[in-house]
Amino acid sequence: MSHREVLTALSGLLMGMLVAILSSTVVSTSLPRIVSDLNGSQTSYTWVITATLLATTVSTPLWGKFSDLTNRKVLLQVALVLFVLASVAAGFSQNTATLITFRVFQGLGAGGLTALVQVVMSDIISPRERGRYMGYLGAVMSVGTIGGPLLGGVLTDSIGWRWNFFVGVPVGVAALIVIQRTLHLPPKPKKAVVVDYWGAGLIAGGVSLLLVWVSLGGKQFDWNSTTSWLMGVGAAVLLALAVVVEFRSKEPIIPLTLFKNRTFTFAVVASLSVGVAMFGTSVFLGQYMQLARGQSPTMAGILTLPMVLGLLISSMVAGALISKYGKWKPYMIVGSVLLAAGLFLMSTIEYDTNFAIVSVFMAMMGLGIGMVMQNLVLVVQNSVDVSVVGAASSSVAFFRSLGGTIGVSVMGAVLGTKVSGYITDGLTDAGVDPSALGSGGSTSIPDLSTVPGPIRTIIESAYGQGVADVFLIAAPLAVITIVFVCLLPNVELGTKTGIQRAAASGDGAGAGATAGSGAAGAGADVAAAAPDGASAVEKGVAATAGLAPSVSSAPATATDGASTPAPTSPVDQGDDEPVIDPADTTTDTRPAPTAAARRHHSHATTGTGTIDTIIATGAAEVAGHPVSDDELAESPVFSSLVEEKDVAADR
Repeated sequence: MSHREVLTALSGLLMGMLVAILSSTVVSTSLPRIVSDLNGSQTSYTWVITATLLATTVSTPLWGKFSDLTNRKVLLQVALVLFVLASVAAGFSQNTATLITFRVFQGLGAGGLTALVQVVMSDIISPRERGRYMGYLGAVMSVGTIGGPLLGGVLTDSIGWRWNFFVGVPVGVAALIVIQRTLHLPPKPKKAVVVDYWGAGLIAGGVSLLLVWVSLGGKQFDWNSTTSWLMGVGAAVLLALAVVVEFRSKEPIIPLTLFKNRTFTFAVVASLSVGVAMFGTSVFLGQYMQLARGQSPTMAGILTLPMVLGLLISSMVAGALISKYGKWKPYMIVGSVLLAAGLFLMSTIEYDTNFAIVSVFMAMMGLGIGMVMQNLVLVVQNSVDVSVVGAASSSVAFFRSLGGTIGVSVMGAVLGTKVSGYITDGLTDAGVDPSALGSGGSTSIPDLSTVPGPIRTIIESAYGQGVADVFLIAAPLAVITIVFVCLLPNVELGTKTGIQRAAASGDGAGAGATAGSGAAGAGADVAAAAPDGASAVEKGVAATAGLAPSVSSAPATATDGASTPAPTSPVDQGDDEPVIDPADTTTDTRPAPTAAARRHHSHATTGTGTIDTIIATGAAEVAGHPVSDDELAESPVFSSLVEEKDVAADR
């Protein structure tokens, strides 16, 4: 793919990611009206949001694993079609049961988009260049997460809540068309696909039960109840069985061997806390603006723009700097520090804090999340084998969503308890019976427009202090992010795309991969025939010689007259270049090519594919893995072979 094709395909990927994020955030401000119009209950209210988050979180690692086994472009299109159809159906829902059902399918499609967009980006963009594009992706995710509630409020107040579901459909269809026309991926090698059904079922069941438990605990049932204990223990048992199955599976959904990779493990831990910060702030900032500052849903979304702008700017600027200089760790450390500082400062706000100050605090959080969130995926993709890049990328996104969902549930329970206590204390100090707020007392969410001024101030103060307490809970998690970002190995970003890495490792498709694997097999046979006591050099030369009958050992001399082996070519490459006679021992007075020239020829010269394969195969026999041209040029064993190849190419 050319640079222009990459950018065009990327636009389709970003549109797909945007609609996926919007699906879970756009209804947050309009949900009270939706549930009221559909005659739903408080339980329905909870499940409209929980169903999508649950389906997205559970399905993300499944999509990622499938992308390592089969055609990624087809999977991406399936996820988009599923999302679009489910969105249309949800928009026409006539009751909450139907709405919840189609929200589940929306979540399944969104999970596929969340996992596959990042994996496909790794296929077509090298890690060094991917920093810039990850910045665009991070900006889109941030805008979707924080801006979704604003869009939902505007649509609900203007043309109706059903457009919360319809608004993403044109974007999804456009993304589908763009991806079909511009995304070109090589086919996967044909092999038997082994699906880990037991692992998939146990992971889905265990995570679902865990999320339902933390989402509904304290609301639908008491934490210390039989239902709560059964769900908590059941989730633990299912996840423990999933670990056992994943260890024994041939193709695990989440390869546990990934946790041997320090970069992956530290990135997962950091992602958990970033998820809490990202999802938590989007939920609780909306409540703060509406219930502590008395703003409408639309204005609540507008007032969170400082955080959106911070996310947008830092994602793009940090990504561009990473691509330009190849350094990623300093930006991530600065981002994690900004995130922690922003959360600590947000824990000091009250209902009447100057909004300019609150805006600065929100912008700090946005800058921090933008520098860290997507770059965690980048460094993981850069450090794992290309054969598991789908599972690794989706696992980071999975743990981020898992942390965010659990964090929001726990923080929401804390907020409810804190606000209830603050309202009760405030009303009691004012000599007012808490039951004056209505049948729900201090545990219900009152309509501030119907509450007398003095009581309204007490309620706003309670929510202001309660939201501040929630941010104080999240702040230590951001400190954990700082620690694990600092511990990440500072690995240099690679310069090859996922497709190129797959071809080099023999996992790619096409003639190049086939020729490479055939040459490797032939080289291995010849090397195996070398004497048992042969050195690595001798075995490598034997492998090369067995594959290179056209490379002669006829002597030639360099500029100093010393005799050195010289290659010959039986092919006349044109009238301007003479055919070299194998018996010709005349002196070659040209200077030996430099390392830079050797690398240039190895990439730019045509007609030398066979010699390239010979040298790479011999080097691979010695090193035990594919060897790059740069490594060959610096190797005392094969540098002479590289020179011979380039001299042959010149002639």
